[in-house]
Amino acid sequence: MQNKYELTLEQNIFLAKSNLVNNIYANARMEGLNITFPDTKTILDGVNVPNLKVDEIQCILNLRDAWKYVINNIQDKFDLDFICKVNEFVARNESLSWGKLRNGNVQITGTDYIPEIPNEECVKNEIEQILKIENTTERAIEYMLYGMRSQLFWDGNKRTSTICANKIMIENGNGIIKISDNHLHEFTILLSEFYSSNDNSTIKQFIYDNCIDGIHFS
Repeated sequence: MQNKYELTLEQNIFLAKSNLVNNIYANARMEGLNITFPDTKTILDGVNVPNLKVDEIQCILNLRDAWKYVINNIQDKFDLDFICKVNEFVARNESLSWGKLRNGNVQITGTDYIPEIPNEECVKNEIEQILKIENTTERAIEYMLYGMRSQLFWDGNKRTSTICANKIMIENGNGIIKISDNHLHEFTILLSEFYSSNDNSTIKQFIYDNCIDGIHFS
């Protein structure tokens, strides 16, 4: 796997900021929110959207804060503490606890796979192994899929994992990972298959081929 984009840090931060509404909308849709792009923009502009539930508005505002945290701390060390901080923003007021590893069982809708309760030392070791992957785009995708399947937190695992993967992408100038509406259905099918098989080869290639945005310069 090769990097599709080779941007400077400043260029990639510009890309992330200029596409922030789109990225937040994509994250919310991936989580299953029935929300439109105009609704997302309206919320982020600070205007009330009467037809939305309070928890849907909360989700958008939480995603905004998580993205801002990542962008403002883009050169911080990527480790479990950083990941927990992202989840603290993502899942604030949405789950049993936020910013802390899950300490009980969960089930994933649409699959028989039941993730183990995460052990802190094992999680740290698994993250360290992922960070040894030489290609930074592959490293980001590997972490994204690991975080989703491991279900490290009570809630917000897909959102947290995607935003954390983008931390790796942005700091290395590799663009942005975004699951857009036209790829969401196939991504969801492949993710369910990955949960069951623990074989990420197909979904990893799908993300690489279809879900990375960047800037091309003449």
